Amino acid sequence: MKVTVVGAGAVGASCAEYVAIKNFASEVVLVDIKEGYAEGKAMDLMQTASLNGFDTKITGSTSDYSKTAESKVAVITSGIPRKPGMTREELIGINAGIVKDVTSNILKYSPNAIIIVVSNPMDTMTYLVHKVSGLPKNRIIGMGGALDSARFKYGLAEALGCPSSDVDGMVIGGHSDVGMVPLIDKAVRNSVAVSEFLSQDKMDEIVEATKVGGATLTKLLGTSAWYAPGAAVSSLVQSIICDQKKMFPCSALLAGEYGLSDISIGVPCILGKDGIEKIVSVELNEKEKAKMIESAEGVRKTNQLLDSM
Repeated sequence: MKVTVVGAGAVGASCAEYVAIKNFASEVVLVDIKEGYAEGKAMDLMQTASLNGFDTKITGSTSDYSKTAESKVAVITSGIPRKPGMTREELIGINAGIVKDVTSNILKYSPNAIIIVVSNPMDTMTYLVHKVSGLPKNRIIGMGGALDSARFKYGLAEALGCPSSDVDGMVIGGHSDVGMVPLIDKAVRNSVAVSEFLSQDKMDEIVEATKVGGATLTKLLGTSAWYAPGAAVSSLVQSIICDQKKMFPCSALLAGEYGLSDISIGVPCILGKDGIEKIVSVELNEKEKAKMIESAEGVRKTNQLLDSM
């Protein structure tokens, strides 16, 4: 099956690389507006095929969406990345126009595609794709929660001094520095609550570090991170292409779930060949419910900026 990745920058190229290395797609098409950039990235990646042992074909295109025709999944990473001191919300003016144009071009050649949105502010951009595309809500997915949860599990593993494979935890809510809701009370190490191993102060520290995980890396790198975002997207794509039915927190359009409607926000979703096949209901305690409502209010506030465009 064919996968399209729009935006051949660091995140898009990393996503294409991880998809290719996992060897589950027949072709990955990179698209970018910069002349020759996607073609160059594709050629560079293809020259690793014999070294990394994959057979996936990677091709590049400068704004020619005809090459993306009949894609099963299309990933939108295009837009300007965050700079130090920048919030995701400050990107909305530029990125909204880009995302609208990209969505139109994707659906022109792949009307049945499942769309994964990475561009920031991610929840609002996911909501925008719902509004401009008219697609069934199962076919539009925001990536953020999968990345935030990976960062959460990294923090837990570091604090516990154990491999990441030993821990499990999830982040729901908005993909923003203040909107994330790391479910620390539900985090476990091999089914044992992490509270059995960590103090409350340490758990609070992990929660706060998770929420500013993206900003921390932006400050260190001078731009947005790319390895973990690319890996997060590739995992969502794999679950869809291979019909794995894996559960990831994703930005999904809600219609009453978690007491919320007409908003795209991070909730646990089962991903399979039809995209979001089920939104999973998790029982939240009163503190988690309050945080989720607060997060939704923040996302709605950002969504309102779309009305003035």
